Amino acid sequence: MKIKFIKSMYLLLIGSLFALVNCADPGDDTDIASSIGLGSPITSGAYDVTSSGFTASWTRVYKADSYELDISKDKNFETFLAGYQAKSLTTFNEEVYGLDETTDYFFRVRAVNSEETSSNSGVIQVTTLAGGGPEPVKALKDAATTFFVGMSVKADQLTSGSKYDEILKREFSSITAEYEMKMNIILPTKGNYDWSKSDAIVDYAIANGINVHGHALVWHNSVPDWLKNYTGTNAEFEQEVKDYITAVLTRYKGKVTSWDVVNEAINDAGGTLRQTVFSEKMGDNYVAKCFQFAREADPDVLLFYNDYSVTTNDTKQTAIFKLIDDMKTNNVPIDGIGFQMHIQYNSPSVNQMETAVNKALDRGLKLHFSELDVRANPNKDITTLTEERAIAQKNKIKEVVAVYNAIPQANKYAISVWGMKDNESWLLPFYDNYNEWPLLYDSNFEIKKAHTGFLEGLK
Repeated sequence: MKIKFIKSMYLLLIGSLFALVNCADPGDDTDIASSIGLGSPITSGAYDVTSSGFTASWTRVYKADSYELDISKDKNFETFLAGYQAKSLTTFNEEVYGLDETTDYFFRVRAVNSEETSSNSGVIQVTTLAGGGPEPVKALKDAATTFFVGMSVKADQLTSGSKYDEILKREFSSITAEYEMKMNIILPTKGNYDWSKSDAIVDYAIANGINVHGHALVWHNSVPDWLKNYTGTNAEFEQEVKDYITAVLTRYKGKVTSWDVVNEAINDAGGTLRQTVFSEKMGDNYVAKCFQFAREADPDVLLFYNDYSVTTNDTKQTAIFKLIDDMKTNNVPIDGIGFQMHIQYNSPSVNQMETAVNKALDRGLKLHFSELDVRANPNKDITTLTEERAIAQKNKIKEVVAVYNAIPQANKYAISVWGMKDNESWLLPFYDNYNEWPLLYDSNFEIKKAHTGFLEGLK
């Protein structure tokens, strides 16, 4: 009897379901999911935990327009961290900073749309680290396997066994002379070459299996006085420049992989050719001539044009690519372009970078993100590197690296950081030694969040 009763109830249930299905309006295309309430996010934990912050993350919820994040020191959420009681977000993670070290924090999330708010997610407990907490220490060159990671150097920094030497060899796969491979250093007086500094840099690189990018053969700010005040004919001046380029490239043939042939030839305002002793003596096509001289001296070396504000100054950007187009039209050899990435924590945008990058890719050029440093204090509004500004700087470097890492392999060359530690940056004397922290290591050789941003940009 019991079995018959269960069977009867089962048949009744099936019949009822059949009737419900057949009674449904066949023209109603409402998805079955529409009758299901808004689900709760799944909290996927916290990462980038330091002594003063962490990143909370959670999953996307179907039909959610936004999310509400609660953070508390109390697991029962009777009190909340300032700004984190139902903080509205449209992303799936939140960087939290300004926290106490070695302290327990708890977070939970809800999904929200115009009709309802979900129940709370599971609660995640996070304990901040002690004593500043370590930043990830993976070497940049080990993480960036598809391009060189470079750094600018000075010859007197390359002392074997020093902290500088240790970090350089661990982190970087390429070096660029900050200024000691420029004309006024190598050829300070007519006919008298001084190879001491440039040889020291190249020899160090060869001994340690490090690539060398040469910088820069022709630049208006590194002209030796004897050439700046040249009294010979224009033809003789041009021959002096050709002889110099030939001598340098011949000496370092097979040792230096690439050169910035001409540096900063375009004006910021108007996008016109910068008027220098080179344009005066050699004509407005002096850039093309210098590239020809370089190719004749070394058929295999990569030849780059290098300039700043390429991503942020549209007029200058247009002029630079017109210069390159004219060279290509006239079969002048050029392999790549260097974007000097002297940038700020809040500029350029990803879109600006991608626009400039795409113009280079359209022309088949190799790309060098050269001279990377990120000003954290361009408006002089802070006197110490705050947690908030350090995170903003980190995120900008992450964006820079992510944009570069996304380009085709054939167009990659290097990202080069312009110095190792903050107190040695060229920006300090250039801006009258005001407070600035533009590099990946602080003044005590400690890894900064900026370094972590570089690593995260590769993911």
